Order: sequence, then C-alpha cells, then structure tokens
Amino acid sequence: MDLQDQLKNLFPDHINESTNTSKDSNKKLWLQEDPILCKYEKRKGKPITILEGYTGATEDFKKLAKELKTKLSVGGSFKDDKIIIQGDYRDKIMTMLKKKGFNVKRVGG
Repeated sequence: MDLQDQLKNLFPDHINESTNTSKDSNKKLWLQEDPILCKYEKRKGKPITILEGYTGATEDFKKLAKELKTKLSVGGSFKDDKIIIQGDYRDKIMTMLKKKGFNVKRVGG
C-alpha cells in the first residue's frame, strides 16, 4: 500500500487538488475580436513589453500572463489590466498569442 492509498483511507472525503488544477489549466481562454496591443517601452533605461486591450475576464488575462512569463522564463507583472514583461519579447509573444488564436497588433517601433 503506497502513501496515496493510506491518505485515501485516512481522509476519504478529501478531494485531490492536483487533478482539479490540471483540469482548470486546460480550459480555453476567451478569444476576442479586437486585437491585443503589444507595446515596447523603456522604463528607467530597461526595456519592457506591455500587453493590453484584453476585454475578457481578468482571471483569464492573469493566467495568460503567468503562462507567458513561465514560457519565456522572465519576470513581469499584471497591473491595471496590462501584462508587463521584462525585456523586449514582442516577436516571441506575438507568435505565442497567434498560435493560441488571438489577434495581435504591434504598436511602436
């Protein structure tokens, strides 16, 4: 009897959260007609990429931000309905979003 079976015997009413999160991550994000704007700026001399214009739920946009940050292995944040990614990753982000089915528009530079 392994550890999982022992835990099931001790806590029969417990729902395994790892199976629930995998189902939630497979949910599709809401795709919109309007394009997501992909901007490039420099703040304090450092380049950043800003994504804005998503009209869906903020939770979906936060999930998208987390996914982009992990795939690019960079830092960033989600503030004021904008995703801010550290560095100039416009081309990579645009190809990732187009593969997901989003309409993306490059703004500036």
